[in-house]
Amino acid sequence: MKLIFIVLFFFFIYSCNNNRINILELREGTFETTLASKDVKSIAIRTKSIQIETYNNKKDTFTIKWLNNFEYELLKIHPKSSLDSVPFIVKITKLSHNGYSFKAHYKGNKYIQKGNAIKLTKK
Repeated sequence: MKLIFIVLFFFFIYSCNNNRINILELREGTFETTLASKDVKSIAIRTKSIQIETYNNKKDTFTIKWLNNFEYELLKIHPKSSLDSVPFIVKITKLSHNGYSFKAHYKGNKYIQKGNAIKLTKK
């Protein structure tokens, strides 16, 4: 009886942990991003050093710098305005089985955008 309890306990722990994505899997791949305040969606293709984001048939390319496992910085490669020259900081706030929730802001600005990103592909 004790053995059955131990096996069930470990099975339960394993199944709970299996519902979340590995944080390191978020560094590369294709993601669909939705902002919480609007019904705005974009697609981002991310490699180790670059993120290409498509929104309304317009592409922007960013360098990406991971500050830690839950926070990264995006900087437009070809800025068209002074705001485009400011780093955009993204903080992952919650993991799910196929993506994450985030809070984001321009460096030095207090306005925070919230949203969700769903991973569409592996690397």
